[in-house]
Amino acid sequence: MPEIYGLNLRKILKMRIIKNIAAIFLLSTTSILIFSCGNNQGTEKVEAPAISANDTAAVEGKITLTLEGNDLMKYNKKELRAKTGVTIRLVLVHTGKIPKNAMGHNVVILKEGTDVSEFVNKAASAVGTDYIPESHKDKIIAHTRMIGGGEFDAVEFAIDKPGSYVYLCSFPGHSAIMRGILIVEE
Repeated sequence: MPEIYGLNLRKILKMRIIKNIAAIFLLSTTSILIFSCGNNQGTEKVEAPAISANDTAAVEGKITLTLEGNDLMKYNKKELRAKTGVTIRLVLVHTGKIPKNAMGHNVVILKEGTDVSEFVNKAASAVGTDYIPESHKDKIIAHTRMIGGGEFDAVEFAIDKPGSYVYLCSFPGHSAIMRGILIVEE
């Protein structure tokens, strides 16, 4: 079966079928149909892939790590693990429904030794660059883009030095809770 971001397509399709059956059941038992005829000006969201909280896949010298963020300002994992020199594909999925201007999430992986408080303070005022401060780009190993509910993003990078690297969401006020450690081992 083909793979998307290192995930088996059969697994993704199975989850979508289950989701569709549940939706049909819900509609048929409530006998309520809601039709929308609003102004859809290209704001259609990308459907997030069905990814379980435990998915980690190694494919052709790459590892795929998945991280979910939700409307309660939480990541589903506080720790991620990888090996030095291996390409890491980090997939962030926003499992909530709130749009990015109110509950946006990203993942920013900081270099060791970075003053996290200073970074977070600078990020809070970097609205024009999706809370990635230009003055601190040299402190960042990699980052996803800022996403809203129902969206996902992925970034690829490698780390050659073993260590513990802080990852966080740079949306204002989120980093106190939305934070974890990427442990890179030899």
